[in-house]
Amino acid sequence: MHDATDDPPPKHRIATLLATGEGGTPGQVVDWCVMALIVLNALLVMLETVGSLDAQYGHLFEAFAVFSIAAFTVEYVARVWAATAGETYTRPVLGRLRYMLRPYPLIDLLAIAPFYLAAALGNVDLLFIMRPIWLLRLARLTRYSTRMQTLERVIWAKREDLSIALSGATVLLVISSSLLYYAEHDAQPEAFSSIPAALWWGIATLTTVGYGDIVPVTPLGKALAGLTMIGGVAFFALPASILASGFLEDREETPTVCPHCGERLGARDPHRPPHHED
Repeated sequence: MHDATDDPPPKHRIATLLATGEGGTPGQVVDWCVMALIVLNALLVMLETVGSLDAQYGHLFEAFAVFSIAAFTVEYVARVWAATAGETYTRPVLGRLRYMLRPYPLIDLLAIAPFYLAAALGNVDLLFIMRPIWLLRLARLTRYSTRMQTLERVIWAKREDLSIALSGATVLLVISSSLLYYAEHDAQPEAFSSIPAALWWGIATLTTVGYGDIVPVTPLGKALAGLTMIGGVAFFALPASILASGFLEDREETPTVCPHCGERLGARDPHRPPHHED
C-alpha cells in the first residue's frame, strides 16, 4: 500500500521536474516544451521583421508573445521558488538570491523583464525596441543539450589558453593595421584615413574573409598584407586546436558517477531533490 508520507515535498517534486534530464517522462516533456517555446519565440522575432507577415499576422504574433511571456514567467518563478530544495541554496532569501544571480536564471530574467518594463511604463515602442533581447532565450538551449554543455565545459576548462590565443590575435590585428596605415595612408588617404579605420581591413584580412573593399596598392603594403594573412591563418588555427584537445580531455575525464552523491549517472532516486547547478 502506498504511503503518502513517502512522497517528496511539492518543492522537491517541482525542482526535480524542472531539473534538466531528470524528473522521468514528465520532466522530459517539460524540457521539450520549453525548448520548443524558445525556438518558436526566436522564429517569431525574425518573422516580425518581415513587413508583409507582420501586417497580416501581427495580432497572432502579439498573442503568442503574451502567452510565451506568461509561460516563461511561471517557469522562472517556479525555478526560483524550488531553488531551496537543493543543497546549494537552502537559505530562503539569500539562497534564492544566489540562485537568481546564476547565468541561466539571469538569462531567464532578462528574457521576460523587457515585457514587464514596457508594460509598467506604458511604452509599446520600448517593447518593440527591446524585443531583440528575447533572442537571449536561445542561450538557454545549452541547458537542455548535453553536447552544448560539453562545449561550455570545454571552453571554461580551456579559458586561459583561449584568452592567450585571443590576446595574440588582438596584438597582431593592432600591429598589422597600424603598419598598413603608415604604408598606405599617402596612397589611399580615404581608405586608410586612420588606424581605427584600418582596423576594418585588419579584421577582414586576419579572418581570411577578404571583402576586397579596402586593399593595399603599394609594394610595402602588399608585403605587409601577405605577412598578415600568414599570421592570421596561424593565430586563428590555435583556438581550433585548443578546443580539439579540450574535447579529447573532457571525453577522458568525464566521470561516470555523480561527483556530489556518488551515484551512477542516470540512476537518480526520483524522490531525491536535484542538487546540480541549473
